[in-house]
Amino acid sequence: MAETDIVEHVVVLHGEQELLARAQHLFMAKSEFTCAAQDMSTWGVLESRAGLIDRMRRRLATGVRVRKVYNAEVLVEAEELTRLAEIGVGIRISRTPMSHETIIIDRRIAITAGPPVDGVRNYAIVQAPDVVAGLAMLFEATWDSGVDLAEFDGPALDERNREVAQMLGSGLTDEASARKLGLSLRTYRRRVAELMELLEADSRFQAGLRARDLGVR
Repeated sequence: MAETDIVEHVVVLHGEQELLARAQHLFMAKSEFTCAAQDMSTWGVLESRAGLIDRMRRRLATGVRVRKVYNAEVLVEAEELTRLAEIGVGIRISRTPMSHETIIIDRRIAITAGPPVDGVRNYAIVQAPDVVAGLAMLFEATWDSGVDLAEFDGPALDERNREVAQMLGSGLTDEASARKLGLSLRTYRRRVAELMELLEADSRFQAGLRARDLGVR
Protein backbone atom coordinates (compact mmCIF):
# COMPACT_ATOMS: atom_id res chain seq x y z
CA MET A 1 0.00 0.00 0.00
CA ALA A 2 1.38 3.41 -0.96
CA GLU A 3 2.02 6.03 1.71
CA THR A 4 -0.70 8.28 0.27
CA ASP A 5 -3.19 5.40 0.57
CA ILE A 6 -2.33 4.93 4.24
CA VAL A 7 -2.80 8.64 4.95
CA GLU A 8 -6.21 8.55 3.33
CA HIS A 9 -7.18 5.68 5.63
CA VAL A 10 -6.08 7.41 8.86
CA VAL A 11 -7.99 10.27 10.47
CA VAL A 12 -6.58 12.05 13.51
CA LEU A 13 -9.05 13.49 16.03
CA HIS A 14 -8.10 16.02 18.67
CA GLY A 15 -9.48 15.43 22.14
CA GLU A 16 -12.22 13.31 23.65
CA GLN A 17 -15.13 15.45 22.50
CA GLU A 18 -14.15 15.19 18.83
CA LEU A 19 -13.65 11.45 19.30
CA LEU A 20 -17.10 11.16 20.84
CA ALA A 21 -18.75 13.22 18.11
CA ARG A 22 -17.12 11.50 15.16
CA ALA A 23 -16.29 7.95 16.24
CA GLN A 24 -18.87 6.71 18.73
CA HIS A 25 -20.76 4.78 16.05
CA LEU A 26 -17.62 2.84 15.16
CA PHE A 27 -17.75 1.00 18.48
CA MET A 28 -20.71 -1.14 17.39
CA ALA A 29 -18.82 -4.39 16.82
CA LYS A 30 -20.48 -7.28 15.00
CA SER A 31 -18.09 -10.10 15.90
CA GLU A 32 -15.05 -8.98 17.87
CA PHE A 33 -14.05 -6.09 20.14
CA THR A 34 -10.54 -5.91 21.58
CA CYS A 35 -9.03 -3.26 23.79
CA ALA A 36 -5.51 -2.62 25.09
CA ALA A 37 -5.32 0.15 27.67
CA GLN A 38 -3.16 1.36 30.51
CA ASP A 39 -6.24 1.81 32.71
CA MET A 40 -10.01 2.10 32.48
CA SER A 41 -10.07 5.87 31.97
CA THR A 42 -8.42 6.08 28.53
CA TRP A 43 -11.58 5.16 26.64
CA GLY A 44 -13.97 6.47 29.28
CA VAL A 45 -15.58 9.02 26.97
CA LEU A 46 -16.76 6.22 24.66
CA GLU A 47 -17.06 3.40 27.18
CA SER A 48 -18.84 5.26 29.99
CA ARG A 49 -18.53 3.47 33.33
CA ALA A 50 -22.21 4.10 34.06
CA GLY A 51 -24.09 1.00 32.94
CA LEU A 52 -20.91 -0.63 31.65
CA ILE A 53 -21.77 -4.12 32.93
CA ASP A 54 -25.21 -4.10 31.27
CA ARG A 55 -23.79 -2.81 27.98
CA MET A 56 -21.12 -5.49 27.96
CA ARG A 57 -23.71 -8.15 28.75
CA ARG A 58 -25.83 -7.01 25.79
CA ARG A 59 -22.79 -6.93 23.53
CA LEU A 60 -21.83 -10.47 24.51
CA ALA A 61 -25.42 -11.67 24.02
CA THR A 62 -25.21 -10.74 20.34
CA GLY A 63 -22.24 -13.08 19.90
CA VAL A 64 -19.51 -10.46 20.02
CA ARG A 65 -16.24 -11.68 21.52
CA VAL A 66 -14.86 -9.05 23.91
CA ARG A 67 -11.27 -9.09 25.18
CA LYS A 68 -9.43 -6.44 27.15
CA VAL A 69 -5.84 -6.31 28.35
CA TYR A 70 -4.64 -3.73 30.84
CA ASN A 71 -1.54 -2.61 32.67
CA ALA A 72 -1.37 -3.90 36.24
CA GLU A 73 -2.19 -0.45 37.62
CA VAL A 74 -5.82 -1.09 36.65
CA LEU A 75 -6.06 -3.49 39.59
CA VAL A 76 -7.10 -0.60 41.80
CA GLU A 77 -10.45 -1.24 40.07
CA ALA A 78 -10.33 -5.00 40.61
CA GLU A 79 -13.95 -5.30 41.74
CA GLU A 80 -15.35 -3.91 38.49
CA LEU A 81 -12.91 -5.94 36.42
CA THR A 82 -14.02 -9.09 38.24
CA ARG A 83 -17.65 -8.33 37.46
CA LEU A 84 -16.79 -7.91 33.77
CA ALA A 85 -14.91 -11.22 33.76
CA GLU A 86 -17.86 -12.95 35.44
CA ILE A 87 -20.22 -12.02 32.61
CA GLY A 88 -17.83 -13.32 29.96
CA VAL A 89 -15.48 -10.46 29.06
CA GLY A 90 -11.95 -11.78 28.58
CA ILE A 91 -9.60 -9.76 30.79
CA ARG A 92 -5.86 -10.15 31.10
CA ILE A 93 -3.17 -8.17 32.89
CA SER A 94 0.08 -7.31 31.15
CA ARG A 95 3.09 -7.82 33.40
CA THR A 96 5.10 -5.48 31.18
CA PRO A 97 3.70 -1.92 31.07
CA MET A 98 2.13 -1.27 27.66
CA SER A 99 2.95 1.89 25.79
CA HIS A 100 0.18 1.40 23.22
CA GLU A 101 -3.52 1.90 23.83
CA THR A 102 -5.68 0.58 21.03
CA ILE A 103 -9.22 -0.57 20.34
CA ILE A 104 -9.86 -2.84 17.35
CA ILE A 105 -13.38 -3.46 16.05
CA ASP A 106 -14.01 -6.56 13.93
CA ARG A 107 -10.38 -6.40 12.73
CA ARG A 108 -11.65 -3.73 10.38
CA ILE A 109 -11.12 -0.48 12.24
CA ALA A 110 -8.56 0.45 14.88
CA ILE A 111 -8.56 3.46 17.18
CA THR A 112 -5.28 4.38 18.84
CA ALA A 113 -4.80 6.85 21.69
CA GLY A 114 -1.77 9.08 21.84
CA PRO A 115 -0.22 10.25 25.12
CA PRO A 116 -1.85 13.25 26.80
CA VAL A 117 -0.31 16.61 25.87
CA ASP A 118 -1.41 19.39 28.20
CA GLY A 119 -4.22 17.07 29.26
CA VAL A 120 -5.47 16.42 25.71
CA ARG A 121 -5.03 13.25 23.66
CA ASN A 122 -5.01 12.78 19.91
CA TYR A 123 -6.82 9.70 18.60
CA ALA A 124 -6.13 8.06 15.24
CA ILE A 125 -8.95 6.29 13.42
CA VAL A 126 -7.24 3.68 11.25
CA GLN A 127 -8.96 1.85 8.41
CA ALA A 128 -5.94 0.88 6.30
CA PRO A 129 -6.23 -2.95 6.24
CA ASP A 130 -2.50 -3.65 6.53
CA VAL A 131 -2.10 -1.26 9.46
CA VAL A 132 -5.16 -2.66 11.25
CA ALA A 133 -3.79 -6.18 10.72
CA GLY A 134 -0.47 -5.12 12.24
CA LEU A 135 -2.19 -3.60 15.26
CA ALA A 136 -4.26 -6.77 15.66
CA MET A 137 -1.06 -8.84 15.68
CA LEU A 138 0.39 -6.55 18.35
CA PHE A 139 -2.75 -6.99 20.44
CA GLU A 140 -2.60 -10.78 20.10
CA ALA A 141 1.03 -10.82 21.20
CA THR A 142 0.18 -8.67 24.22
CA TRP A 143 -2.85 -10.83 25.00
CA ASP A 144 -0.85 -14.06 24.74
CA SER A 145 1.84 -12.76 27.12
CA GLY A 146 -0.72 -11.46 29.61
CA VAL A 147 -2.14 -13.22 32.66
CA ASP A 148 -5.82 -13.93 33.21
CA LEU A 149 -7.27 -11.63 35.83
CA ALA A 150 -8.12 -14.49 38.20
CA GLU A 151 -4.57 -15.86 37.99
CA PHE A 152 -2.63 -12.62 38.33
CA ASP A 153 -0.56 -12.88 41.50
CA GLY A 154 0.97 -9.44 41.57
CA PRO A 155 -0.08 -7.14 44.41
CA ALA A 156 -2.60 -4.42 43.70
CA LEU A 157 -1.25 -1.02 44.72
CA ASP A 158 -3.71 1.45 46.15
CA GLU A 159 -3.41 5.17 45.48
CA ARG A 160 -1.29 5.78 48.59
CA ASN A 161 1.21 3.08 47.62
CA ARG A 162 1.31 4.33 44.05
CA GLU A 163 2.20 7.84 45.22
CA VAL A 164 5.10 6.52 47.28
CA ALA A 165 6.26 4.30 44.41
CA GLN A 166 6.26 7.31 42.09
CA MET A 167 8.44 9.20 44.58
CA LEU A 168 10.93 6.32 44.69
CA GLY A 169 11.34 6.62 40.94
CA SER A 170 11.59 10.41 40.93
CA GLY A 171 15.13 10.72 42.28
CA LEU A 172 13.99 13.10 45.02
CA THR A 173 15.31 12.92 48.56
CA ASP A 174 13.06 11.59 51.32
CA GLU A 175 12.62 15.13 52.61
CA ALA A 176 11.56 16.47 49.21
CA SER A 177 9.28 13.49 48.55
CA ALA A 178 7.59 13.90 51.93
CA ARG A 179 7.00 17.60 51.29
CA LYS A 180 5.55 16.89 47.85
CA LEU A 181 3.08 14.40 49.32
CA GLY A 182 2.26 16.63 52.29
CA LEU A 183 3.60 14.09 54.79
CA SER A 184 5.99 14.22 57.68
CA LEU A 185 9.37 12.62 57.03
CA ARG A 186 8.59 9.89 59.57
CA THR A 187 5.26 9.04 57.91
CA TYR A 188 6.81 9.01 54.45
CA ARG A 189 9.55 6.60 55.53
CA ARG A 190 6.98 4.37 57.21
CA ARG A 191 5.01 4.22 53.96
CA VAL A 192 8.18 3.36 52.03
CA ALA A 193 8.77 0.48 54.45
CA GLU A 194 5.14 -0.69 53.98
CA LEU A 195 5.51 -0.58 50.20
CA MET A 196 8.74 -2.58 50.33
CA GLU A 197 7.02 -5.20 52.47
CA LEU A 198 4.03 -5.35 50.11
CA LEU A 199 6.29 -5.82 47.09
CA GLU A 200 8.60 -8.21 48.97
CA ALA A 201 11.51 -5.98 48.02
CA ASP A 202 14.87 -6.02 49.79
CA SER A 203 15.76 -2.48 48.79
CA ARG A 204 14.15 0.74 47.64
CA PHE A 205 15.64 0.23 44.20
CA GLN A 206 14.07 -3.21 43.93
CA ALA A 207 10.75 -1.82 45.16
CA GLY A 208 10.89 0.83 42.45
CA LEU A 209 11.54 -1.78 39.77
CA ARG A 210 8.70 -4.00 40.95
CA ALA A 211 6.33 -1.04 41.13
CA ARG A 212 7.29 -0.13 37.57
CA ASP A 213 6.49 -3.69 36.49
CA LEU A 214 3.00 -3.10 37.96
CA GLY A 215 2.53 -0.06 35.76
CA VAL A 216 3.63 2.71 38.13
CA ARG A 217 5.58 5.44 36.35
